Amino acid sequence: MRRHTVTAALAWLDAQLLPLPAESVPLRGAAGRVLASWVVSDYDVPGFDRATMDGYAVIADSTEGATAYSRLLLNVIGDSMPGCQFEGSVAAGQAVRIMTGAPMPRGSNAVLPAEWIEAEFGDASFHSINALAAVSPWKNVGRCGEDIVRGTTLFEAGRILRPQDLGVLSSVGYGEVGVVRRPNVRLLVTGNELLPSGSRPCGYRIADANGPMLAALVERDGGIVDFPGLVRDDRDAILEALQADADIVIVSGGSSVGVEDLAPTLVAEYGELAVHGIAMRPSSPTGLGRMGNRLVFLLPGNPVSCLCAYDFFAGRAIRALGGRSKVWPYRMMRGTLNRKISSPIGRLDYARVKIVDGLVEPLAVSGASLLSSTTRADGFVIVGDDSEGYGPEAEVEVWLYA
Repeated sequence: MRRHTVTAALAWLDAQLLPLPAESVPLRGAAGRVLASWVVSDYDVPGFDRATMDGYAVIADSTEGATAYSRLLLNVIGDSMPGCQFEGSVAAGQAVRIMTGAPMPRGSNAVLPAEWIEAEFGDASFHSINALAAVSPWKNVGRCGEDIVRGTTLFEAGRILRPQDLGVLSSVGYGEVGVVRRPNVRLLVTGNELLPSGSRPCGYRIADANGPMLAALVERDGGIVDFPGLVRDDRDAILEALQADADIVIVSGGSSVGVEDLAPTLVAEYGELAVHGIAMRPSSPTGLGRMGNRLVFLLPGNPVSCLCAYDFFAGRAIRALGGRSKVWPYRMMRGTLNRKISSPIGRLDYARVKIVDGLVEPLAVSGASLLSSTTRADGFVIVGDDSEGYGPEAEVEVWLYA
């Protein structure tokens, strides 16, 4: 099998990747989705001057000089409540009782806090108050457009919407929003030795580990999973699954060049097998191709190889088609190796590591079937195909699983 470089495989893949078309979804279901186009506000928020605390709407000059020892009398001429503006106008020496969020009456330009007044008659029916302090113009007033000015660009295309973003969108009149469609991903997990996830291993048969792992990874990267169950090692069954109504088909198992490795032959026969065999460890049997409008990823059945190939290729495609960044969704840190990592020139290596006492320690495992090694690892280090590895005390980039 001729092995492509990782760079060449990624170049072919990236040439296939364009975001999927937009779809409109209700705001309630838009959190975590990718915005398809820029959003510009058609409204000022707030759309009117409003009180930011309970008190009395006044003309600020009417309170000038007021103190606890030099009180100024103001006549109360009405009320302004949230959603219902006082119909009259405030003149000098007058006040309107106002609640937080209520529109400012015409003529007023400040709110005298309730704590800064004293009732003239000392009961709830009073019609005048004494100002005990002065307020400056526009004090305790939220101005029209203070939060958002009409014509402001709120969000750019490609933004992953957060819960607070939905509040902003709702405040300017959006009940639904255009987002990039999430890619539909068909998982094709094959192997006659496999038992469904949750089964007890029995005899020479093993429980499926890749299906649950891949389903979680696809959902993490924004895809919609279709995984109806295991597919037997049968030409017709595998071909039917490869032709599923999906944007992406991910095959786990049967991706190499053995007699029972049917998926590569079927992709080449009914579509395009652009890449098969990549100079990387683990995951060297990985394949990339197309069947009709579907991208097809042939991932090895060995669990660590499967995870590595997913991260390098399938996950990248799912994120890109869904409008997300192609880069790994892992945090990167720099650290110092406590012992060497060896690698031959011409092969990219994915080395699992732990962080021990602040140093980066390579795990002493090489088996691509040892999935538990990824749970013991804190992350991984990539050794490029132009490197022979890293010596002890070398500074390396560590991609953290957490």
